[in-house]
Amino acid sequence: MDIPLFPLHTVLFPGGEIALRIFEPRYLDMVRDCARGDSPFGVCLILDGNEVGEPATPAAVGTLARIVDFSTTPDGLLGIRALGTQRFRLARSRVRDNGAAHGEVEPWPDEARVAMPVEFQLLATILERLLEKTGGTHAKAARENFDDAGWVGFRLAELLPLDNRERQLLLQMTAPLERLAQLMHTLPRFQSG
Repeated sequence: MDIPLFPLHTVLFPGGEIALRIFEPRYLDMVRDCARGDSPFGVCLILDGNEVGEPATPAAVGTLARIVDFSTTPDGLLGIRALGTQRFRLARSRVRDNGAAHGEVEPWPDEARVAMPVEFQLLATILERLLEKTGGTHAKAARENFDDAGWVGFRLAELLPLDNRERQLLLQMTAPLERLAQLMHTLPRFQSG
């Protein structure tokens, strides 16, 4: 599967949303092509480089994103909202003449639904409280989502004040319970004394 890549200084998780301001010609072309073909693009964490200018070095694991909305930002730029769908592994990447990155990717199968074990229920409660305060797309999520270990892990990885490298490691984990265990390990950092 060959897709355009959008390296960013952020990590997109399956089920997550991202809002982007598009102004570079290479990304305007990418958005146009994706919208015309109703095709995804890949969001990868930047390991080296910047979002603007010269092509950056992307992480080897990213998330497919589908554009779900367009807008004009207050500064007159194109704004898009994209939904993270499925993780992928980047097999090969290349940079086109216009500076746009493309990659051959291997989609990862979706994680099997795993019920929240009792020992991780605290994480579901923390997520509910965070969503009550922050609002957003997932604030009115169905109750059964909070019983899904994968969904809870991905949403907490988005909301907790983690470093992007930590988020990338959480994205790359293949077992929802392993991800929850790692998140439990980080909780003491966020407790106020």
